[in-house]
Amino acid sequence: MLSIPLMDTTFKDLRDYIYEHSGIYIADTKKYLIENRLARILQDKKLSSFEEYLKIVKFCSNGNELSRLFDAVTTNETYFFREIDQLNVFNDDLVPNLLKQNKGMQSLKIWSAACSSGEEPYSIAMMLLEKKLSNMHYEIHASDICESVLASAKKGVYSSYSIRNVPQPYLDKYFSKNDQLYNLSPAVSKSVNFKKINLIDEKNVKSVRGMDIIFCRNVLIYFDSKAKQKVVSHLYNALNPGGYLIIGSSESLHSVTRAFRPSVIKKVIIYQKV
Repeated sequence: MLSIPLMDTTFKDLRDYIYEHSGIYIADTKKYLIENRLARILQDKKLSSFEEYLKIVKFCSNGNELSRLFDAVTTNETYFFREIDQLNVFNDDLVPNLLKQNKGMQSLKIWSAACSSGEEPYSIAMMLLEKKLSNMHYEIHASDICESVLASAKKGVYSSYSIRNVPQPYLDKYFSKNDQLYNLSPAVSKSVNFKKINLIDEKNVKSVRGMDIIFCRNVLIYFDSKAKQKVVSHLYNALNPGGYLIIGSSESLHSVTRAFRPSVIKKVIIYQKV
């Protein structure tokens, strides 16, 4: 691969542009990451400089180049049944709590925000399928800023790495193996609705409303304080009163907002809209 230098001034312009359009903050120490990840795009496009690439991103009217830029700079590390303690609390406590709070509730709405390649919402779908909620309709919405991971999610085809934590009964019931890949059952894939949403964009997030539970795990770590407050405010507005927000186990809303009431269920911190 050709070595094309990324000047400090161009890095700052790229970083500011990414922050402005996504809320993702890239520290000075991550310059090498931008340089390495974007070098392949420059090579594919036969470009001779990062300056030339930035101009293309800024003036591409259909947004495809911006999507590819987000794809390149975000880390889409995920797998099925990640942070299982949180998922168990969701399944065993939050869903029953909501049904108890809202007697006669006929529809349960869940949003997996920043879902990457779909492992999280599909894990949720499998758990709800196993729960066999009688006379209860549920909707699972899933979103990400990156089009490539959404396309991957919709295919429902996964590697052994992604399924390594799937319990054997789930694996037998909801996956079929094809060579070294695992195909997700249509019963699961058809229960999730995928959509491209930029969490920093209020207009984007307004398309999701009336949620009972929102998963936004391991996402806030990419934002600075200002962007965190903006995103969390959007998530708050998307929730029904009494709804729950679940963030990553290593994340906290302590210095971000007081709008949610935190509680601890089986050592898992949950945030509730009051």
